[in-house]
Amino acid sequence: MMIHKENKKKSTIKFRMYVCKCVFLCVFLLLIGRMIFLQVAQYDFYWEKLTTQNASKQVPQSPRGTIYDRNGKILAISEDAKSLYADPIMIAKSKKSPQEIAHALAPYLKLTEPEIEAKLQEKDTAFVLLERLMDHDKADEVKKVIKKQKLTGIQFQQENHRLYPNGSLASQVLGFVNQDGKGMDGLEMVLNDTIRDSFQFQQLRTNTRTIPGIHSIVDRVLPDKERSVQLTIDSTIQYIAEKNLDGVMKRNHPEGAAIIIMDPKTGEILAMASRPNFDPNEYYKGNQNTYKNRAVVNSYEPGSTFKPIMAAAAVDSGKWDKKRIYHDIGHIQVADRTFYNWDKQGLGNVTLTDILKFSINTGMVELGLTTGGKTLTEYAKRFGFGKSTGIELPGEQEGILFNPNEMSLVDTATMSFGQGIAVTPLQMVQAFGAFANKGHMMKPFLVKEIDNPDGSVYEKKDPQEVGQPIKEETAQTISKILSEEINSGGGKNAKIDGYTFCGKTGTAQRINHDRAGYAEGQYIASFMGFGPLEDPQYVVLIVVDNPGGVFYGAQVAAPVFKEMMTEIVHYKGIRPSQPIERQLAQLLKEAPEKQHAIPAVQHTSDGVWIPSFIGWDTREVNDWLDSANLGFVPNGTGRAVHQYPAAGTYAAPGSNVNVTFTR
Repeated sequence: MMIHKENKKKSTIKFRMYVCKCVFLCVFLLLIGRMIFLQVAQYDFYWEKLTTQNASKQVPQSPRGTIYDRNGKILAISEDAKSLYADPIMIAKSKKSPQEIAHALAPYLKLTEPEIEAKLQEKDTAFVLLERLMDHDKADEVKKVIKKQKLTGIQFQQENHRLYPNGSLASQVLGFVNQDGKGMDGLEMVLNDTIRDSFQFQQLRTNTRTIPGIHSIVDRVLPDKERSVQLTIDSTIQYIAEKNLDGVMKRNHPEGAAIIIMDPKTGEILAMASRPNFDPNEYYKGNQNTYKNRAVVNSYEPGSTFKPIMAAAAVDSGKWDKKRIYHDIGHIQVADRTFYNWDKQGLGNVTLTDILKFSINTGMVELGLTTGGKTLTEYAKRFGFGKSTGIELPGEQEGILFNPNEMSLVDTATMSFGQGIAVTPLQMVQAFGAFANKGHMMKPFLVKEIDNPDGSVYEKKDPQEVGQPIKEETAQTISKILSEEINSGGGKNAKIDGYTFCGKTGTAQRINHDRAGYAEGQYIASFMGFGPLEDPQYVVLIVVDNPGGVFYGAQVAAPVFKEMMTEIVHYKGIRPSQPIERQLAQLLKEAPEKQHAIPAVQHTSDGVWIPSFIGWDTREVNDWLDSANLGFVPNGTGRAVHQYPAAGTYAAPGSNVNVTFTR
């Protein structure tokens, strides 16, 4: 009996142990199953929850691709910069009080001492920004202060800062980048996704209240290297253009001004500038008026600079002959309106050459009425007016043309001399490019090439012809007349010694801002030019908005063209026309061989002083420039007749000097 009871007890114990094992096994299998379910089946769900609840993503400013001019000079580049952050929770536990830390940092930050102190005392956060993208020198000073005073809870974060080495040069073309690394205007905005098509971020560990710790980087994702951009801009020509714009602003005190220089054979924009302007390194000091690229976004009545377009339409359509005689009496009646010449004087019998040379309004009205409004408007559209050019810049306007089906005789008359319509400076440059390019019109563009980080080409822009508004012979006819405009007509102030350029002055009434009529006593002075006539390489427009005092284009804008293009032809080494060259050569031949003394090289704080090389031979110029550590770009052989930079000016160390020689 005793044995039976003992066996039964053992069996009961074994059974209980078996049940316990089964229970533990089931619990274990359930835990394993649950773990597998959570880590495999619901991995994405819980990982997303983890990263959103226990991490804070910070997005520092990402690098952007470098922007170069056509010659490889840097216009915009990203550089390393440091941003200063604080951890108020850590500071609260440190030996230094917020007041002490604020007092130590205030001399180096943009924030005032009370503002810094308030930030350091913020509640429930471990991450406050004290200053974004600090100056390198200030950052170094702050590091010294942190180390010397043993400040805790103050740290730097590495970021990238957009730098424009040339300051305000081409600022409205380039635009600017805000503190978040986003392009806000100009090419920086248009190319934002191309030159910054990836980003960098870092995730910071947080506590249960999503408060990050300043040292708690969980993950950091860096961008690929960015694409670089080469523009059509020539920074030297851009500098010359902007220097002359500054001269206009100083002399004439206008509300604004703009210059465009384009290669008519390709459509490449070599320079584009507006005033007033801004420094993209300090964009926050600018405003909407300084950010505005007047060369692209402003529309205006072109006045007399539009007359060659209308004359070309009349000649090309066969409605007006170059030799046709018009008798000018100083006024002309159209319906209920009387139109006058600018001086209300008549010139008698005149041809098309006289009408353009002396800007005769009455002759243009007769030409317009003879040609007809529909034909004039059709040709205006052929020249690209009434629609945007499609350049790679924001805010381009389309301008305004008459509806040809609703034009009255008065509308036709006013359009013939450039009133009643609105154009943009860029449209005018594109249109005049057709005169300079044998009737073929090229699309203006700024971006020449975009390259991948490995040097391969991502995108390349080829010159694009957008039409042939007039025949080649028409273009040659108008160009020849416009060259006489400069040589002996109303554009004489634009004449460049030794060169034959073509051009037209313009003075137009200024439209009110609400486009309801004209502003009393306000004008837009302009000059439209291209050349040299034998081989046109530049199309140039200068527009001066509401100059003070003298307001005629011939007096305000034409002299700017002369000064600017004189510098450019010397810089590019373009040889003067043959008659002048022969005259200079004869003078040199008759002069004694050695009239000049070789001056010593003078280095100053402004650069290397440049003497006059006129009359020197190639070897003498080369030896002097070599001793001055300057580059030498000779054009021709014999003795020097032209030079750039001009005598008496200064050249930057290591820069090039262009000298033209002839025998």
